[in-house]
Amino acid sequence: MQKAILGVIGGSGVYDVETLEEPTEIRVTTPYGDPSDALVLGRLAGVPVAFLPRHGRGHRITPSELNSRANIYALKSLGVQYIVAISACGSMREDLAPRHIVIPDQVFDRTKARPSTFFGNGLVVHISFDEPYCSVLSDLVYQAVHKTGAPVHMGGTFLVIEGPQFSTKAESRIYRQWGVDLIGMTALPEAKLAREAEICYAAMAHVTDFDVWHATEAPVTVAMLIENLMANAVVTKEALMHLAPLVAGQGERHCKCATALSTAIITQRDLVPAKLKQDLALLVGKYLK
Repeated sequence: MQKAILGVIGGSGVYDVETLEEPTEIRVTTPYGDPSDALVLGRLAGVPVAFLPRHGRGHRITPSELNSRANIYALKSLGVQYIVAISACGSMREDLAPRHIVIPDQVFDRTKARPSTFFGNGLVVHISFDEPYCSVLSDLVYQAVHKTGAPVHMGGTFLVIEGPQFSTKAESRIYRQWGVDLIGMTALPEAKLAREAEICYAAMAHVTDFDVWHATEAPVTVAMLIENLMANAVVTKEALMHLAPLVAGQGERHCKCATALSTAIITQRDLVPAKLKQDLALLVGKYLK
């Protein structure tokens, strides 16, 4: 099976990357079911890349229906060490305007109906998640977007709501009081699962609106979201062309993402069910020998 070092998860409005060279579609099965869609393997600037449309082509899957475990596991099975997640988001700050891009460094979880771990059923794992985004990869994503000339901001807290509805005005006002910077629906559990899979994960968050707190702006609509995302589509694809060689030039990883499970497994090794060891060998095999 072909391998890739960089995985790209495309969000709303980003269902393919036309600049992929030698694209090959591949179907991957996982212990958690099927990913959102077929993955496309190819090259960007000569670097092996795997692309996955988060919501499926044609946008068929709601945020709460996403099989994020299958998506992350599938990318891991292709050898992916770095994931950049393209996401639409609302801004909770005046200076983070629509069509700006933000590379967040924190998340705040307001989801309630999503499996957020690969483990359980006889294997207990507690990863460190104080820094949910890989700082090394986030810096590379920032550099890549900066090279496009687009307005880009480094850092910020991404509030993740369950959806699929947008916020009420009361919720939006309270979230602003909490001091969050962005709001969206898909950054979690992706970031948690990527850390459990020992994959570096960063977000390229595209601001599409001011949520509903901004008194002078129109209410959030899908049309508004898509219009602003499509305006940034060219920036996204140019940034990925810059990002791929930056990632490929990193060599051996020394960030904590690469060894996240080394001190996280608490279950006594000889008590882990044999079938579970077999099913999750891709993730924990080297730690359960």
